[in-house]
Amino acid sequence: MKLFVYLSEILGSKIIDRDGKVVGKLCDISMRINTEIYPRASGLVIEKGLFKHKYAHVPFDHVAQLNDRIILNVLAEEIQFQNKWWKNDFTLCVDVLDQQVVDTDNHKVVRVNDIHLLRVDNRLYLAHVDVGLRGIVRRLEWTLFVDAVVRSFAPKAQYLTREDFISWKNTQILTFGRQKNVLRLDIARKKLSQILPADLAEIMEGLDIYERLSLFKSLEVPLQRRVFTDLATQEKQDLIEQMSDMEAADLLENIPADEATDVLSTLSKEKILQLTRRMENETAKELRKLLGFAKDSAGGLMTTEYLYLNRDATVADAMAMIKDHVNSPGNIYTLYVVDDEHRLVGSTSLRRFINEDPQRPILEVCFPKNVFVRTDDGMEEVALLLEKYKFLSIPVVDAHEVLQGVITTDDVMEELIALAWSKYKEKLV
Repeated sequence: MKLFVYLSEILGSKIIDRDGKVVGKLCDISMRINTEIYPRASGLVIEKGLFKHKYAHVPFDHVAQLNDRIILNVLAEEIQFQNKWWKNDFTLCVDVLDQQVVDTDNHKVVRVNDIHLLRVDNRLYLAHVDVGLRGIVRRLEWTLFVDAVVRSFAPKAQYLTREDFISWKNTQILTFGRQKNVLRLDIARKKLSQILPADLAEIMEGLDIYERLSLFKSLEVPLQRRVFTDLATQEKQDLIEQMSDMEAADLLENIPADEATDVLSTLSKEKILQLTRRMENETAKELRKLLGFAKDSAGGLMTTEYLYLNRDATVADAMAMIKDHVNSPGNIYTLYVVDDEHRLVGSTSLRRFINEDPQRPILEVCFPKNVFVRTDDGMEEVALLLEKYKFLSIPVVDAHEVLQGVITTDDVMEELIALAWSKYKEKLV
């Protein structure tokens, strides 16, 4: 089974029910875009009829097989078709394919010619958009012919091996209603504070380092920290190198530990030492510990910022904990229960206890199973457990089951897609 699949390869594929009956053909895929960096397919849009088309939307949970054929686990009679597809979801063909998008990494406007999907079991994730010539050729089904012609005249042509992809996280679709013009540096400071940190980070990516630093320093300190975490790694590194050691240390000390570790890991050992010397001892100690883990291990992926309670805490204590940390970075809706030695006893979420008696012991509303990973576990083990139990985050413990940190789904998906894509590119060479 191929790890990656192009949308053009599966569009028009026959949809078969569990009894082998042809239901129709695939004409679009709906996606969940909520808070996921890489949206996951939520359903299939099926078309049937030769002259008078009818449409149906089937949840992705009904997909039993997604290989050369698309097989459902329901009967054709259970699928309701209508004369018109009343679109109320984000779909690939309508909202992405053939649309103009902003490449926020290379700062240019391009057209989406195809869509690159990551296949994990029977799930599909939107990984990249294809903006290259090969995407057009592939959609026209001319790949074999064009490749043969190019290979005969220019066997070393980049066209044969190069894919022009943009990661979905670096893509902004212009038709989503955002303004196309880029804000200038003469914006009043009061207006800057009204712009979302993610949008400010996007604006900064289009500036040179000196303009970027000037804009960054004009922001209020709390806003600086939020914008910094939304910048790409290279932009973060460039900013750090232009700041004084005191400014850089103060910034890194007040952002999530995993974000600070990612930045520090790109710097020289001498620079890391200079910065950590200017931090509080406890913070510097935590960052040095995180830097000691392999990047693709659970220890390297985790953050040390999480909410925890003692095992004798109540639901009221949990609610108070969340309210006290409502402005804290990271996930505040999952809490971890520890003993006096800080060993992990259990975990719970706001959904499990929000309607419970405030005096009820927190241990009684924990998840039935205590799920965790160890600091030296690999990324694959983390991803498997997150998917199996449908958690938004998972705790990380050491050999003595002492809680060390937590890993979120976004951190894992970003690393998995980058790793899968790098391996895929190696096979193309």
